Amino acid sequence: MKDTLKYLKHTDFPAIHRGGLETLQVNLGYLCNQQCLHCHVDASPRRTEIMQRDNIDAVLEFLDKRNIKILDLTGGAPEMNPHFRDLVVAARAMNVQVIDRCNLTILEEQGYNWLADFLAEYNVEVIASMPCYLQENVDKQRGKGVFTESIKGLKRLNALGYGRPGELKLNLVYNPQGPYLPPDQNALEADYKKILFDKFGIEFNQLLALANMPIKRFGSTLISKGEFSSYMQLLKSSHKNENLGSVMCKTLLSVDWLGYVYDCDFNQMLGLRSKINGGRTHLNDLMAYDFNKQDIVVMDHCYGCTAGQGSSCGGAL
Repeated sequence: MKDTLKYLKHTDFPAIHRGGLETLQVNLGYLCNQQCLHCHVDASPRRTEIMQRDNIDAVLEFLDKRNIKILDLTGGAPEMNPHFRDLVVAARAMNVQVIDRCNLTILEEQGYNWLADFLAEYNVEVIASMPCYLQENVDKQRGKGVFTESIKGLKRLNALGYGRPGELKLNLVYNPQGPYLPPDQNALEADYKKILFDKFGIEFNQLLALANMPIKRFGSTLISKGEFSSYMQLLKSSHKNENLGSVMCKTLLSVDWLGYVYDCDFNQMLGLRSKINGGRTHLNDLMAYDFNKQDIVVMDHCYGCTAGQGSSCGGAL
């Protein structure tokens, strides 16, 4: 895989600073049952990195001591971490909102038949990858057969009450097929809702349109195709200063599978150490740390969050 970091270092991205901490986003490991083209984590079934119990306990202690109200679980497939259930149960007992970034196909994977019922029982918000409502496009980006398995997963969640009126929230994530910006999120959401309901009877709450980040697997593909520079130019030329106030890193702390902290998930994947507490810092060392007004490490990939309508883990800004 081609390294994109050297292409991102020299940047004129505006300086930004952290505000109050609201969300702890935790990567539970790089193991995944899929290997998607756009994946900025480079997750796959071959990865062995998994968060161990001592760091799970550190996450729970941090949630408690810092009174964090949102726990955002990512991977890989976060559900493949053997401590996933214990973490969710303990966090919900603290009245912490838990988000599971689910690839949908894991719901149909052998050995995970328990998952959908478990998520519903503990009122876990599901944010599910669904980069298109057309089978050809989804299978091209995420692998043959993924669309069919994703539809099965969505139907299973709907049957439990997800995406319908009530408390169980189901949001879908759209990623462009190539080096383009996402279209208008609201208009695309309307298309998704109509087509998925008309064809499959599927309902969901909201569509989150995310730009592809020029890092890891997607960034390497851009370099191989000679499209990296043009994509970066697109991101920079589409930058909007008004999006700076809403970028996710201002209120979020990212934790890797070893328990070390970063300013965001994308910085984590690039190995960009946060300036928090002077550098490579473990969550255990931040139980009483003041995050307010802390400088955030930026490079050229940050334009992926501020281009056009903006893009974050919560969709358009």
